[in-house]
Amino acid sequence: MIAVGNPFGFQSTVSTGVVSALGRAMRGDQGRLIENIVQHTAPLNPGNSGGPLVDSRGQVVGVNTAIIALAQGLGFAVPSATANWVVGELLSHGKVRRLWLGISGTAVPLSRAMARELDLLTDTAVEVVSVAAGGPAEKAGLRAGDLIVLAGGRIVAGVDDLHRLLSGIRSPQAVALTVVRDGRLIETTVEPSLSDG
Repeated sequence: MIAVGNPFGFQSTVSTGVVSALGRAMRGDQGRLIENIVQHTAPLNPGNSGGPLVDSRGQVVGVNTAIIALAQGLGFAVPSATANWVVGELLSHGKVRRLWLGISGTAVPLSRAMARELDLLTDTAVEVVSVAAGGPAEKAGLRAGDLIVLAGGRIVAGVDDLHRLLSGIRSPQAVALTVVRDGRLIETTVEPSLSDG
């Protein structure tokens, strides 16, 4: 792999390395989960971010994004497919739109008794802390205090699971949710809507 950039203002600098892992996940500055990151060993310095990561045929495989400070050989790039999607959003809409449910939530442990009684396959869930007025979750009947245990047929053990589900959907469509409310399982359907950022 070849990383191209302008580290410390030195124009058109290249560095080489190998792809050491695919499918990594890391958190951005604002806490958003960034998935499917390419981990590589090409040295990156300030000025490399935003530059391409190319293979030996000159094809762009990613956009260099981050390093881990004080570590050696730990560079990360956003995959080119993600970069293409972001560019398409910017060109079409002037901003990146993402699907949202209209809730804030936090991971909470479930009691063993509750998990056993309701035959749940997880010992944690996402508790709905608040519901945005007029948002998709409110329209679906979700309330603060609900515990989301399944979304789109997948186990929800934490907020990242909801983010993964939403990032895998490119256009609004109905998503089946299973929530625990007052000790009972409730099925509902929510239709995420597009929102800025």
